[in-house]
Amino acid sequence: MAGALILTAALTYPLVARIDRIGRVNTADGYYAMWNVAWVADALIVRPSQLFDANIFYPAKRALAFSEANIGAGVVAIPAWGFTGNPYLAHNSVVLFAFTMGVAGAYYLARYLTGSREAGAVAGVLFAFCPFVFARTAHIQLMMTFGLPFSMLAFHRLIDRRTPGRAATLGVVLWAQALSCAYYGIFAALIVGLGTFVFALTRGLWRSARYWYHIGLAAAVSIALTAPFFVPYVQVQQAGFARTLDDARQYSANGGAWLASSAWAHRWWLPSIEGFSEVLFPGILTTVLGLWGALRVLRIRGRQPAAADDVDDASRMPRDVAGFYVAVVLIAFWASFGPDAGLYRLLYETVPVFSFLRAPGRIGIVVTLGLVVLTSGVLAPWLRRRTRPAAWAAALVTLALLELNAAPLTALRDAPPVPEAYRRLATLPRGAVAEFPYFYERSDFPRHAEYMLGSTYHFQPLINGYSDHIPAEWRATVVPLSSFPTRQAFAILGRLNARYVVFHLNGYDRRSRERLLDRLTTYSRYLRPIVREDDVWLFEIVDWPN
Repeated sequence: MAGALILTAALTYPLVARIDRIGRVNTADGYYAMWNVAWVADALIVRPSQLFDANIFYPAKRALAFSEANIGAGVVAIPAWGFTGNPYLAHNSVVLFAFTMGVAGAYYLARYLTGSREAGAVAGVLFAFCPFVFARTAHIQLMMTFGLPFSMLAFHRLIDRRTPGRAATLGVVLWAQALSCAYYGIFAALIVGLGTFVFALTRGLWRSARYWYHIGLAAAVSIALTAPFFVPYVQVQQAGFARTLDDARQYSANGGAWLASSAWAHRWWLPSIEGFSEVLFPGILTTVLGLWGALRVLRIRGRQPAAADDVDDASRMPRDVAGFYVAVVLIAFWASFGPDAGLYRLLYETVPVFSFLRAPGRIGIVVTLGLVVLTSGVLAPWLRRRTRPAAWAAALVTLALLELNAAPLTALRDAPPVPEAYRRLATLPRGAVAEFPYFYERSDFPRHAEYMLGSTYHFQPLINGYSDHIPAEWRATVVPLSSFPTRQAFAILGRLNARYVVFHLNGYDRRSRERLLDRLTTYSRYLRPIVREDDVWLFEIVDWPN
């Protein structure tokens, strides 16, 4: 784990050097992720019963369920948030945790399947630092990949020796992955479901009541633990939030996506890839060695499954395990192309939870995991034949790091200073806040995420908001509110029980700013100034125009 943390610190530079003041503040998704992690951590500490009643889109209920809840990330962030109240530190502590655990998950899975620590070390690096994850540093949930290999580790352990403890462990790990990333939770459940039938067939377990009992126990534990956190999403969906096949088509992979990479070593060929829709290239080492492992499955003789604790026999991956991961790679690759390729449409129409998903391309991480497992399957026996396997493994790890390196992470930006208005709001009585400019064009809705991150310094109810689901009631008010203060805008804020308004003067152009100052003068009797420093002004609404 120490080695994994050191590698993470090096490959995410300059994150560690400025961990408390750097983040993806160059994109709305980055603002959203930091707000999300801070909200969940704060709610779990202070008001766990109100976890899903996030402070955005006030007075909307269950606003956290308008997008990925990121409960797993919030749990990890509790120490950093609880001691500092710093949203950057809280978020970045989760980033370091996610990468480190990604290494650990793939390492333990590969070691269990092959009995080789050396092959596990190579697998851990290839999986945790794959190009897809570095391309998603603005989406904290998509960096929480570790649940996939840990889910498969728990599954293989249950298949090899069926006990209630191992069944419950699988259920808990699937639950933890679902709370860390809903996409990956669904993917993990589907892989386990496929594996359940594959190994029932290859190992003659179809008629074993004991086998199905333990699989059912794992499913029951996972469902029972996940259900309370899933109910708010069902409620939101009943209110009109759902993904369509057209949404999925927009976020599907294309051919170029499987060649696109975020690693410096691969970027020289990006100009030759036109219009790639995702970043899914698993890496040269992963692809070459993984395909080699897949081809070996077609050539080697079948053999009995290795005993779980027999390291010598386990050095060569059982054929049914390798064949299973070949199938996982092919199915996930096919599904990544979305509705037009057929398989995703079938899943959408038969698996209810797929109506919550928007981006089929994200299943590409499953392809990477499958290829990494197959890579470990060919590396383990090869390394065992070397006179110095540890040295060879170290060389392969070094080669993998050189290939996958994306540091320095140039998309990270230093945090802007915290406005005095936000610090003052933290000391004022509770009341709904509206921040301006109030962006009303659909293409500008993501800009409200900056106000959301600012709200982490006070967590007053915020009338602004940005998420995957935008409530119709909120959409209906954006245009009249954008010209506040006016009588119509005052009337809307009155219905919303607003108490404070914040103006970011640097968000207005020269003419709009002059008009705003004129309106503030006109309506000065209704607005009591609290902070008028720099470019961020805070007022309290003390009266309402008739």
